[in-house]
Amino acid sequence: MASADFMALLPLLVTAVSSLIVLLLAAFHRAHGLAAGVTSSGLAVALMTLPVAFQVAPRQVTTLLMVDAYAIFYIGLMLAASLAIAGLSYGYLEKRGGRQEEFYVLLLLATLGAITLAAATHLASFFLGLELLSLSLYVLIAYVRTDRQPLEAGLKYLILSGTSSAFLLFGMALLYFQSGAMGFAAMASDLGRQAELSVQFLVGLVLILTGVGFKLAVVPFHMWAPDVYQGAPAPVAAFVATASKGAMFALLLRYFTEIAAFRSAALWWTLAGIAALSMFVGNLLALLQDNVKRMLAYSSIAHLGYLLVALLAGGPLAVEAVTVYLAAYFITTIGAFGVVAVLSGPGGEADSMEDYRSLFRRRPWIAAVFTIMLLSLAGIPLTAGFLGKFYVIAAGVDASLWLLLILLVANSVIGLFYYLRVIVAMFTETGLGDDRVWKAPAMSASYLDGFVLAALSGLLFWLGLYPEPLIGFVRTMERGLTG
Repeated sequence: MASADFMALLPLLVTAVSSLIVLLLAAFHRAHGLAAGVTSSGLAVALMTLPVAFQVAPRQVTTLLMVDAYAIFYIGLMLAASLAIAGLSYGYLEKRGGRQEEFYVLLLLATLGAITLAAATHLASFFLGLELLSLSLYVLIAYVRTDRQPLEAGLKYLILSGTSSAFLLFGMALLYFQSGAMGFAAMASDLGRQAELSVQFLVGLVLILTGVGFKLAVVPFHMWAPDVYQGAPAPVAAFVATASKGAMFALLLRYFTEIAAFRSAALWWTLAGIAALSMFVGNLLALLQDNVKRMLAYSSIAHLGYLLVALLAGGPLAVEAVTVYLAAYFITTIGAFGVVAVLSGPGGEADSMEDYRSLFRRRPWIAAVFTIMLLSLAGIPLTAGFLGKFYVIAAGVDASLWLLLILLVANSVIGLFYYLRVIVAMFTETGLGDDRVWKAPAMSASYLDGFVLAALSGLLFWLGLYPEPLIGFVRTMERGLTG
């Protein structure tokens, strides 16, 4: 391996080595704080190696991985998300008790799978990254094995994810049969020589899209999401909603851009239908929920529909819009699930709407954080969510996607209603008395949780008020991807 390859792969290597160190420490000396500290340090060091990788970018490392500005941005986004989730997990697991060290090994391995997807340029690295991510998530979702709900959610995710992987593999086989290549660039070169996409290639793309649709939980492949989000520990639900889906979307964007998949009108209209259905089904079913985690699950389905609108716009602005939207979505979604994690106690998850009634009186700063996260998800001005939605609409206008834009705006109004439902509940007095109030978390966990939530709140307003540094880097990244 050349030194430049080593430098390019440093973020992945540091993450992999960190998981080994935590595993060895757990074998010889069990200490929750030590495992959480080493995990956080490993993720922080991996983040610090990004400028080193940037010095040699763009760098093709074998045919499997491309470390360019695009990959580096998404690797950084997912490492930062995992770091925040590791911080929130400490307090959550401390309240639950039991053996917690293996949780961090799995979190690091899932992160490694996600960042591998962000740099994948070959069907083999695509599948390896996806399986590393999925296998870790099976266990993370069912980690609290003393409760029935996490076990049920883990089993459901295992069965449906295994099915989607079968679709994915069959689709990859068809693409290889048609093009004789597994690398994205070689595949694009072969397709460039064809006037129209062949039937075999289109069927392969549809099968891959089916597998990816399960992972992204877009309609009609969304059925698992509400049950898994409800059953999974709150920090794991945050990881599934952000890093897992973000990695898959980053790969989809690179893949579709390189092979110019939207030359096929049938594929474009299929994705347009999925986007419209995801927006409507996600938002309308979220209206019916009294469980906050299920509401956030349906909300995430709708947000993936918004992201698909940006993807369908195509061109440089689509890359910019998808990336800015994902950055905003990561911050707000981790913040929202972070509040659920902080309020959850040893008795279970704080996911009922009644758990949030009169929260402002009992925990004003947590209620304030949850309020701004929900307003950001609704796309209210001065928040990161507004910036993301503005970019999606701009990309849609640039591509004249008027019908999809009308649906997006209508669904944004529907979304605002159920976010306001939670906010109103937090400012409304409860009639249940104080016996439903959760137990306060340990003091050390409160400080760490408070720091993570304060940092996420600061980022939310920073992106909403001063987004120029992010936009500048995203434009640099976009030029590298689209040429």
